[in-house]
Amino acid sequence: MSSNSSWTGKQNKAFENALAIYEQNMPDRWEKIARAVGGGKTVEEVKRHYEMLVEDVKQIESGQVPFPCYKSGGDNNKGYKFQDEEQRLKLLKLQ
Repeated sequence: MSSNSSWTGKQNKAFENALAIYEQNMPDRWEKIARAVGGGKTVEEVKRHYEMLVEDVKQIESGQVPFPCYKSGGDNNKGYKFQDEEQRLKLLKLQ
């Protein structure tokens, strides 16, 4: 088990990329995703993270979660950019 249950931005990005690369019916999919994420994440942690992500998307799509207000302009790299969120949702729909 990982000593740190929080996920860094880098791990989240690696997780999203791995979801897009390793298809649902691929053998050892979760093991490959866990290795891609790194940081000592276990298969169970990766599966749990995926389940939470799916639930978040369901809530967003059902209108239960309002979209955040994004600041326009500037080079502020804090938080998510709208484009990243759109990419995340597109990746989930591919699964």
